[in-house]
Amino acid sequence: MDYEPREIESKWQSRWAETGQYEAEPSDSEATFVTVPYPYPSGGMHIGHARTYTVPDVWARYRRLQGDNVLFPIAWHVTGTPIVGAVERLQNREEKQLSVLQDTFNVSDEELPELETPMGYARYFIENSYKKNMQSLGLSVDWRREFTTNDERYSKFITWQYETLRERGLLEKGLHPVKFCTNEENPVTTHDLLEGEDAEFQEYTLVQFDWDGLTVPMATLRPETVHGVTNAFIDPDANYVEADVDGDRWVVSESAVEKLELQAHDVEIRDYFSGERLVGESVTNPITGDEVLVLPADFVDADNATGVVMSVPAHSPDDWVALQEAKADDARMERYGIDPAEVHAIGPKAIIDVGGYGEFPAKDAVEEHGIEGSADPALEDATQEVYNREFHSGTLREMYDEFAGELVEDARDELKAEFRKQGSFGTMYEFTEEVVCRCGGAVEVAEQETWFLRYDDPEWKEKAHDAVAGLDAIPSNTREQYDHTVDWLNEWPCIRNYGLGTRLPWDDRFVIEPLSDSTIYMAYYTFAHRLSDVPPEEMDKEFFDTLFLNSGDNQTARSLREEWEYWYPVDYRCSANDLVSNHLTFFLFHHAELFEPENWPQGITVMGLGLLEGEKMSSSKGHVVLPEEAIEKYGADTVRFFLMNSAEPWQDYDWRSEQVESAQNQLRRFWNRATDVIESDEIEDDDSDYDIPDLHRIDRWLLSNLQATVREATEAMEGFETRTASQAVFYGFEEHLKWYRKRTDVERPGARWTLREVLDTRLRLLAPFVPFMATELYEQLTGDSIEGSSWPEPNPEFESTTIEIEESLVENLTDDIRDIVAVTDTDPETVRVYVATDWKRRVLAEVTKTGPDVGAVMGNVMQDAELRKKGDEVNRLVQKLVENVRERPAEEVAVLTDVDELAVYEDAQEFLEREFDAEIELYREGEDVTYPADKARHAIPFRPAIHLE
Repeated sequence: MDYEPREIESKWQSRWAETGQYEAEPSDSEATFVTVPYPYPSGGMHIGHARTYTVPDVWARYRRLQGDNVLFPIAWHVTGTPIVGAVERLQNREEKQLSVLQDTFNVSDEELPELETPMGYARYFIENSYKKNMQSLGLSVDWRREFTTNDERYSKFITWQYETLRERGLLEKGLHPVKFCTNEENPVTTHDLLEGEDAEFQEYTLVQFDWDGLTVPMATLRPETVHGVTNAFIDPDANYVEADVDGDRWVVSESAVEKLELQAHDVEIRDYFSGERLVGESVTNPITGDEVLVLPADFVDADNATGVVMSVPAHSPDDWVALQEAKADDARMERYGIDPAEVHAIGPKAIIDVGGYGEFPAKDAVEEHGIEGSADPALEDATQEVYNREFHSGTLREMYDEFAGELVEDARDELKAEFRKQGSFGTMYEFTEEVVCRCGGAVEVAEQETWFLRYDDPEWKEKAHDAVAGLDAIPSNTREQYDHTVDWLNEWPCIRNYGLGTRLPWDDRFVIEPLSDSTIYMAYYTFAHRLSDVPPEEMDKEFFDTLFLNSGDNQTARSLREEWEYWYPVDYRCSANDLVSNHLTFFLFHHAELFEPENWPQGITVMGLGLLEGEKMSSSKGHVVLPEEAIEKYGADTVRFFLMNSAEPWQDYDWRSEQVESAQNQLRRFWNRATDVIESDEIEDDDSDYDIPDLHRIDRWLLSNLQATVREATEAMEGFETRTASQAVFYGFEEHLKWYRKRTDVERPGARWTLREVLDTRLRLLAPFVPFMATELYEQLTGDSIEGSSWPEPNPEFESTTIEIEESLVENLTDDIRDIVAVTDTDPETVRVYVATDWKRRVLAEVTKTGPDVGAVMGNVMQDAELRKKGDEVNRLVQKLVENVRERPAEEVAVLTDVDELAVYEDAQEFLEREFDAEIELYREGEDVTYPADKARHAIPFRPAIHLE
């Protein structure tokens, strides 16, 4: 039977659906619950998503074979504005949006109208992309439990969650910095962003310099450097304004006006002018009273903060270089009416002492890095280096009065608060990078009256840390990331002005945002399929209090609680690594607060990112592979196998078509080999050799390696090491089979029995990775369903370290002969093999008994008079054997002396003669050795001497 992947996959996909194969119900078996973030269908599914959802499926299939009752559900996340924004762009027939829909995701002209409502848009991609592809990939999902986050019953569940958190004082209302789309005039979060997903808020201190009664606020991240200001910089060609800000008259860049308004300031513009108006003017430092000159500078970004910056050249390499360049450009200074002598007179002011630097750290850093100008890319590194060292180990000088002598790290916040109290400092927020909404609008920091989750609550943080402590974090180094995120998380705005999702229960003008409504929805899966008969209006607080807290008396909820208790907690959550700093930590916070410890998450496996032919995938740029196209071309098993085999889940992977084709060819070869084994079973029923086969040493060697492979694959799967497991089962064992086929007559009854036993075991080991192929072949091989079988366990009867060592001797001898043939460029008629003499074996026995300690071994062997006579020869042998033994695991060392080396080679003599088309002569050193007589003396245990003739 030829390998036709799509034909086989369609057959089993249909059969699984018809029989409800993966519809999980509570039973007496161990419950295992694995989840993955529900997809956000703002576009179609690509190959990166395929990997995301295949990882938990592989593990779910593994646990089923281990006998667990496994629940693997999926739902659809539509909360928020991305889908609404996509619909609006479609309605406006934006060229880029149409290109993504039609050129990347193949939406036809006839289908476009279906997408012109938010839920119509979502449903299109759910049904035509995500769900279709998930089923084609063979995901073992219980489809009865699917829902969307816009469903009325789901909203009742979210309503209960937020009413409960509010009752417990973990929701609060107040001014808070939020990401705000200036186009949609709506708060947004990470899921809504096109660019800048990793951007963070930066709180700038505004040092309020005075200019003839006007305030010129200058933004800095280092307020402790205010005593070191020597001058200021401004872009002479940028647009600035004079404006009333909260009753005071300010001078700021025109672009700063909107930002100040968004950050709760009352702003009224009085005048417009260019930055040149301030060039050459002097402004007064509010802390020191010093007059400082404003210099022109092209590097000033008027779109950042207020558009005017203060200069601290003693402690900022950026400022040091900029000041030197200003001093070197007299012509430019004169052009703006500045006396160059005034510029040359500006000198650095040292205000911070830090070890490793002289009086002016910025100057030292610039010289150390060999920086010659402001365009030098090393300038950024030098600046960050000085900032870090001064922050952590720098101490303030005497001009800071009561703060003098304190570490910057300890004094900064208190110093800032003190100067702010005096009215000299203000605050402004900016992002660490440019942020763009999915709608295309610019995103700015806004301070809004909003409801936020109090992740800064000490008791809540403590519970979250407890949840992290009890977590199986995969890989283990992510545990630190969770704890770090728990520590730095503060208030989190949890609402937005519009979009899909659940309305804030006590103020329906607002919608709970996506990251905030996706924290405990895993619990909803456990009973979602049983809610169709429950009227939404009955799903009130008592309903969910009964279900989750066991504190109500709703009988319907009490019956649902039984199912929730059976499946909970979540055993493993598989999610993207970039969600550790938000969703995954929120997931831990909310479970820790709302549920008892026994229902907290047990494990989280994070997943890396995907590349396509070495470049980042991008739906908007059309640089994606669609699963439906990959499945049609290669088959679902090939897609799954490549995605699992190319990297461990938490590592980044690269989809390369050439390598995918190679994986397809390898699976095809596996299929052909497997069908050969299945079809070669022509042994008569009364053939006793088949029932109780006469197994040769080579058969037992293969079976022993099979047990080792089972152990390795099992250990790897327990740790979600899907690449390690699949590599061992497939590629690693193929190498054993390649050797086995060379070594023996595979038509022997014992060999045929061995190959069937191997195939049976490997199919069960491969079933999680290539379920269609494995299921089909297993049924052909056994007549049974692989779903009714079990994950293999090592069979001690076939485990033999001795046999594995013996066969390794044959492999090593084969390699050694081949190497000598190659080096000497000969075609030998006779190959003579000389095995070490008995006294050398006695030395080996002493090494294995004493251990790899040359001195101790020599002390013992020298007690033997015969060995003592051999002196230096024994010493050289001991050193070689000690090195050999040291490299071997303990279980091998324990059986080394059980190996009859000559008998092993005699057993393999026929193979060696066939392999080299030469006569193989075997000798033991010192016993009737033929020409050349002196060759044998080079033999040592497990490394025979060889002579070609």
